[in-house]
Amino acid sequence: MNGRIAIMKDVAALSLEVKDALLGSLLRSLGSALVAFSGGVDSTFLLKRAQQELGDRVTAVTAASETFPSREFDAAVKLASDMKVTHLLTEISELDNRAFVANAPDRCYHCKKGLYAHLKRLAAEHGLPYMLDGTNLDDLGDYRPGLMAKTEEGVRSLLLEAGMTKDDIRALSKELKLPTWNKPSFACLSSRIPYGTPIDREKIDRLDKSEQYLLDLGFYQVRVRHHGEIARLELMPRDMAKAIEHHHSIASALQSFGFKYVTLDLQGYRTGSMNEMLPKGGA
Repeated sequence: MNGRIAIMKDVAALSLEVKDALLGSLLRSLGSALVAFSGGVDSTFLLKRAQQELGDRVTAVTAASETFPSREFDAAVKLASDMKVTHLLTEISELDNRAFVANAPDRCYHCKKGLYAHLKRLAAEHGLPYMLDGTNLDDLGDYRPGLMAKTEEGVRSLLLEAGMTKDDIRALSKELKLPTWNKPSFACLSSRIPYGTPIDREKIDRLDKSEQYLLDLGFYQVRVRHHGEIARLELMPRDMAKAIEHHHSIASALQSFGFKYVTLDLQGYRTGSMNEMLPKGGA
């Protein structure tokens, strides 16, 4: 595995044009594929490039679930329609998975294992030999147990194989005039709940409503972390003054959703902040 990562990092040193050409070559070699499509920056770019290289031999699939907000699902449906790609809609229930609900540090593994096993069956039903996801080189820099599930279920990550970083994907998405090129990063709502705290519908709904409220106020990148009665808000540093300006309305709204205390994290938004409690190297 370390050797493979070293090779990918060597590929990452290539120019953006060479990486994009490599991605095109990898896509063409597949013949046809199923793309796990969330409507985010990475999967949208991957789907667009797959469409360019494979035409109608690429199919997108989006799974509705308890931890995937309806706003994200609806946006993915609209985007796939705008792109005129074949789009499968399916549904999974993460809250039926006891290992997921227990919310141990390997939660993401159990979530992805169930999702990819489900998508693998769909791919077989539609005669599609490959499953693709939007994992990129930057995803290797954090604790991500879901990567093991991806490997076990045979999912290919061509953005990773082409050595692409998030910045690469945003730059190429902008060139392609994709509306997602500057879309904020998103992770499933369960990632807002500390490890060891069981996940349930009430917590997920509270987080969904809270983040939607902040997005409606015009905040760009938002995380509301669930600490029992406390909501810990992670915002971009440039947005903190705005949060203070609207502190009364924000506190009132989040308290109406079920939180008792509303706090602003002065460290600001950062990816995977719940992993900071883990020993170095993961669980």
